[in-house]
Amino acid sequence: MDDKQLAKLIRKNVAKVEKAAKAKQTRRYDPTLAATRGTNEEDGDVEVEREQFFKEMKRREF
Repeated sequence: MDDKQLAKLIRKNVAKVEKAAKAKQTRRYDPTLAATRGTNEEDGDVEVEREQFFKEMKRREF
């Protein structure tokens, strides 16, 4: 093998690896999910407020 063929083979293999890495990366959760979650201290209060809100919404008719 000469240097040109070897370089072509290396580029081809790097492209395959990058494509596989990109496919694995897209299976992750939405990055905004962690930002909208909040901290653990707030979760208790937020959860109670959320439950009350949805109970109220179920009672209403649109």
